[in-house]
Amino acid sequence: MLKILAVNPGSTSTKIAIFNNEEEIKSQTLYHSAEELKDFKNIADQYAFRLEKIMDFLEESNHSLSDFAAFVGRGGLIKPVQGGTYFVNETMVQELRMAKYGEHASNLGALIVNEFSKLTGKPAFIVDPVVVDEMDDIARISGHPDFQRRSIFHALNQKAVARKAASILEKRYEECNFIVAHMGGGVSVGAHKKGRVVDVNNALDGDGPFSPERSGTLPLTELIDLCYSGKYSFEEMKKKIKGEGGLVAHLGTNNAIEVQKMIDNGDKHAELVYHALAYQISKWIGRMVVPLEGNIDAIILTGGMAYDTRYMVRWIKEKVSYIAPIMVFPGGREEEALAMGALRILRGEEKAKNYI
Repeated sequence: MLKILAVNPGSTSTKIAIFNNEEEIKSQTLYHSAEELKDFKNIADQYAFRLEKIMDFLEESNHSLSDFAAFVGRGGLIKPVQGGTYFVNETMVQELRMAKYGEHASNLGALIVNEFSKLTGKPAFIVDPVVVDEMDDIARISGHPDFQRRSIFHALNQKAVARKAASILEKRYEECNFIVAHMGGGVSVGAHKKGRVVDVNNALDGDGPFSPERSGTLPLTELIDLCYSGKYSFEEMKKKIKGEGGLVAHLGTNNAIEVQKMIDNGDKHAELVYHALAYQISKWIGRMVVPLEGNIDAIILTGGMAYDTRYMVRWIKEKVSYIAPIMVFPGGREEEALAMGALRILRGEEKAKNYI
């Protein structure tokens, strides 16, 4: 038995999961109130606080750090890297403490598992961070040299479900071509070509379909006009792109389940907007046919909205099922994806990479 501890920090919670090989034997979400976090100036300052909470959880659950074969944390904002499982090393730790590439709660993942590694001598890893960049050079070119298309997407879940799909097809991930649409708070659509995500929308910064709380690609001239209208501050405009865009801007909620209830109650405007979201995701799936040159093993739908088979999944299938078979993996089991990345290393199925 290879026992693995997965740590997934979010903005107001820390998700913990314990695995014996592929089997999850214990999981817990540790919630952190605004009152508990208010005195921390920076994300990295929360390190000791969250570490203590995890240690308390392990003690209460009768699990000792010495029992684990490895520790794995969610990858944070580091420099762009190829996909895979990486050793947590001092270079990575120092960059995350400094927030060299940006502040995000996920930065704490490597910091926490690094401490566990120091205490036990067991390895610490991260797996497929959001900054995974495997894009073809041609895909980086935009319509102006001052702007470059960037790869920021749900790499952890996209690659995890792609591996599952390949296994079902009795192939290796590196042998398959997939289009993967992660449909959560943000929406990313990636072209997976023989184990590399050669093209994908920047789901964080305003590229691609709109989502429950992000505006996605907008008409540029109208956006520029609004920026200089004097109606909104810089921060207010940023919120229009991320946080107060998409479904929440149109319908006042970022909860897809609430939108489905609105449709069930006869709200035609809600139905039109939600259908438009499915339409935009479908268009981006169609765009990813090009980098794969039409050679596609499957289209994969994942993320929270993939649970909605009555509307979202059905509407997308109606638009794109002629392209390739569709496989649906609802949700985004990030802790499982982290643990499986570590397990592949421990079993010798892959080699861990060094961050330099």
